[in-house]
Amino acid sequence: MIEIIFEKEKNRAIALDGTTQIGECDFLETEEYWNITHTEVDNHYQGQGIARKLVECIIENAKKENKKLIAECSYAKKVLEKCKEF
Repeated sequence: MIEIIFEKEKNRAIALDGTTQIGECDFLETEEYWNITHTEVDNHYQGQGIARKLVECIIENAKKENKKLIAECSYAKKVLEKCKEF
């Protein structure tokens, strides 16, 4: 089972398959917003919606922290455009 973990201290969300990291979504934090800069999933796990879950994890935690989101990452930008809040 794939587990998504938010690591605020490392400015990222990661996807784990057991103890193996198979995906990551990174962001830069400023006072005003979080900028999602990179989303990546191991080739063997692509097509399972893991990248979307990683971005959604960042979105969920940004809401908790009252941060606005932007994205340099083209994939994350597409996900954010579908969310009316950002």
